[in-house]
Amino acid sequence: MAQQPSVRRVITGHDDNGKAVVTIDEVCTDFQEGRPNGFLRNIWTTDTTPADNSGQADGGARPGRFTMIENGTVFRILHFLPGVQQRVHRTDSIDYLIVMAGEIDMELDEGQEVHLKTGDVMVQRGTVHNWVNRGTEPCTMAVILVHASPVQAGGKTLNAFG
Repeated sequence: MAQQPSVRRVITGHDDNGKAVVTIDEVCTDFQEGRPNGFLRNIWTTDTTPADNSGQADGGARPGRFTMIENGTVFRILHFLPGVQQRVHRTDSIDYLIVMAGEIDMELDEGQEVHLKTGDVMVQRGTVHNWVNRGTEPCTMAVILVHASPVQAGGKTLNAFG
């Protein structure tokens, strides 16, 4: 992938004696294309909350494409090149976002836009949205998704889609 971000992933755990150790220390080189000009790398996932910190399995190696794990969490890096393909969607999650590099526009379903740049943070609460990179440089974001119930608004259930 051209213009791949440099993201170092350090994961801790325990040895057989219960002592704290680093179990993974690597630079991620296996970003997957989720849509044209949009790439992702899962750093860690859990399938329960509270999370189970036992064992040695690599929670970042969970197979498949998903936007949320029911009753779980997803920590991923998103990397959007200029011209990333549109993907209007809503997830059943609360998403904590940190722009690590570059700039990006978030479009909401009624046309409202928010411009985010390096260092900005956002909390996405199950709203319909789309990411647009109108700049000339890639945008890299760290995103933590925590499973949430579908949004209730105006007497309606607003389900995930896209």
